[in-house]
Amino acid sequence: MSGGAPGTPDLSAAEVRAALCAAMRALVSEGLTRGTAGNLSVRTAHGMLITPSGIKPDALTPGAIVALGADGTPLEHNCRPSSEWRFHRDIYAARSEVQAVVHVHSPHAAALACQRRGIPAFHYMIAVAGGDSVRCADYATFGTQALSDAALVALAGRRACLLANHGQIAVGTSLANALDLAGEVEELARQYQFAASAGVPVLLGARDMRAVMEQFKGYGARHGESEEQT
Repeated sequence: MSGGAPGTPDLSAAEVRAALCAAMRALVSEGLTRGTAGNLSVRTAHGMLITPSGIKPDALTPGAIVALGADGTPLEHNCRPSSEWRFHRDIYAARSEVQAVVHVHSPHAAALACQRRGIPAFHYMIAVAGGDSVRCADYATFGTQALSDAALVALAGRRACLLANHGQIAVGTSLANALDLAGEVEELARQYQFAASAGVPVLLGARDMRAVMEQFKGYGARHGESEEQT
């Protein structure tokens, strides 16, 4: 596998592997995951590079990152890929704009997911996920095709979703973009829980959210940044 990954165009494959290791450690330091929970991938010309199964971030090395073909077939035999490789594969197949996928069991997002609740338009920043809500996917056993199918439904027209009794998925046009979105979703989940604990949050209507989405379109173009930032 030579050349940079589409989601990290200025990096070599070796540098992408190192970036995935650094990103997993950053997720731990930011409290978005712990232990061996969570996984990351970046699209490549041949398929994807994905974090392995069962290796803690502080022990993760570039050599442990697994290369998979577009159909999920291993392109090398160093480590087992994350058990969640199916939804990474299926997201890349369904969404040509997605260049990186982040899956974490971040505390506030997971807490809402365990209630099988999504995040409604209680705050305009919900639009960072691509619509007027962050949906919660139907429950399915981890690592199964059923979970991947449920995730794709919840991600339709969105860049993030919750997974019932599980965690969250965030996707992006780069690894940095997807990581930022995962952090935003966790913060929105935290704020929503605070708001709901004080009463019933007042939700923004469809007209207000359409105006926000329109504003977001121009924001990235003006600042040379992702439209998910504001």
